[in-house]
Amino acid sequence: MTLDEKIYQYVRKLPYSFQEELFDFVQYLLTKAEQQEKQDWAFLSLSAAMREMEDEPELYSMSDIKVAFA
Repeated sequence: MTLDEKIYQYVRKLPYSFQEELFDFVQYLLTKAEQQEKQDWAFLSLSAAMREMEDEPELYSMSDIKVAFA
């Protein structure tokens, strides 16, 4: 018996109100998984964009500043 079949068998035994609550929880978990995937992709994208930037030479120094604000 597959996992989805086992889950289905257990869910069928629950009262309808609990089935609704379980459905809400499943929707919550799906939303959470989607948000995590977006965060993972954003981090990966930023990591790829920043890769090897620390090895680049500095283009400007403090002596290049013409106006200082105090």
